[in-house]
Amino acid sequence: MKTIYVAGIGPGSPEDITPAVMQAVANSDVVVGYKYYFQFIEPYLKPGTECVDTGMKKERERAEQAFRYAEDGKTVCVISSGDAGIYGMAPLLFEMAEARKQLTDKLSALHDAASASQEEIEIVPLPGISAFQKAASLLGAPMGHDFCVISLSDLMTPWALIEKRIKAAASADFVTAIYNPKSHGRYWQLHRLRELFLQERNGNNVVGYVRQAGRDEQEVKLTTLAEFDPEDVDMFTVVIIGNSQSYVREGKFITPRGYYRQDAVSQSGSSTSDAKNVGQSIMIKSFETIRGELKEPNVPKWRLWPMLHAVHTTADFDMENLLWMDDDATGKLYEKVVDGTLKTIVTDVTMAASGIRKGALERLGIQVICYINDPRAVAMAREQNITRAQASMRLAAEEYPDALYVFGNAPTALLELCELVRKKKCQPVGIIGAPVGFVHVEESKHAAKPFSEIPKILIEGRKGGSNLAATLVNSILTYDDADQLRPGRDV
Repeated sequence: MKTIYVAGIGPGSPEDITPAVMQAVANSDVVVGYKYYFQFIEPYLKPGTECVDTGMKKERERAEQAFRYAEDGKTVCVISSGDAGIYGMAPLLFEMAEARKQLTDKLSALHDAASASQEEIEIVPLPGISAFQKAASLLGAPMGHDFCVISLSDLMTPWALIEKRIKAAASADFVTAIYNPKSHGRYWQLHRLRELFLQERNGNNVVGYVRQAGRDEQEVKLTTLAEFDPEDVDMFTVVIIGNSQSYVREGKFITPRGYYRQDAVSQSGSSTSDAKNVGQSIMIKSFETIRGELKEPNVPKWRLWPMLHAVHTTADFDMENLLWMDDDATGKLYEKVVDGTLKTIVTDVTMAASGIRKGALERLGIQVICYINDPRAVAMAREQNITRAQASMRLAAEEYPDALYVFGNAPTALLELCELVRKKKCQPVGIIGAPVGFVHVEESKHAAKPFSEIPKILIEGRKGGSNLAATLVNSILTYDDADQLRPGRDV
């Protein structure tokens, strides 16, 4: 039996060449490959081994030469960088072997079968460490969950098909390794890939890339999808785009497999802590689903985080259109939490207060107060012929003029607060406005907008509710979890 080994020599460093490949090279009479790669296997060649080199893009010629040498009785090794079966020579050799067999069969039909037959040549693929595996190890552990590899070379594949694959990978949340990201003639494809990924992924999605992995010129870099510059990449670079769970910790790019969440689920019911982990795991999955279905998922973090909360609470994707915010309202309000300015939250009704996370309030040292059932508010409403919601705002403005004011039910309460602000009787640290109903609801929200010095998050139109108001508050209290998309803490 005549043999052609098809060996992947890894990315280039001696320690990344497998013993099986070293042995195949040492046993071969002829080694065929791109001339650049001979430097990596030279120490393993036996004396007198013939090295047949070809230029770049001469893959068919290499394969044909390998068959010719094998037919002459030589043991042949065809070398590829990385793994010979991944964008390497192995598929071509198998295809060529099949084409040669078909040709032999045709000749056999026309002539004497014995004279046309040839001794069979066995093709033996030997795996190597692929470039994306080497790059991944240098970056950390980015391929920890489902992944795909996409080549941007359109020499063999139409760009329309490549783009379809890019969209599928981005929308399916695959970790994605990019081969052939750029060449002298292909300068725009990586820019287009980034554009397509940003249509499906958050700008904070982790991106890592490695140039000349395993070689002396090696460079390793980490960034985000939003900050990634395709111009910093060349034809010797492998790019790895993480999924929605990927993160960077102490300079390492990590995509979790999910063992810790799995442990939490398997142990559910064993403790309060485990139950919280199960709940958080469900919320994480829900948030990932919501972000994947948003029309515009690539809005700034300060808008995305409350939007995810709003849609999660209501199961209403119209929140994407109804959420009205001052610029960086979430960030500004969270700064007030961190510096201690935000110490009190006033709600219009007790239902809104009950939906705010108790664990977060305790952790941050924030109190929630509702005056709607305060006897003083009841008496004031009766004496002045106003609603209890209005009376409760007047009491709150006297006692906590700089609180965060939250409205999930009563438009009269929000209108009253706006009047108190205009009269300079209070200056809230922020306003969450989501009253619901049909009378004065929209007007109350419009009334709050002109106070540019007060950060505001509003739900426009008639929609709203106490649960919605509460979840918008929760998005502020947990804003430090937004980067890693980890909702559910302090449930």
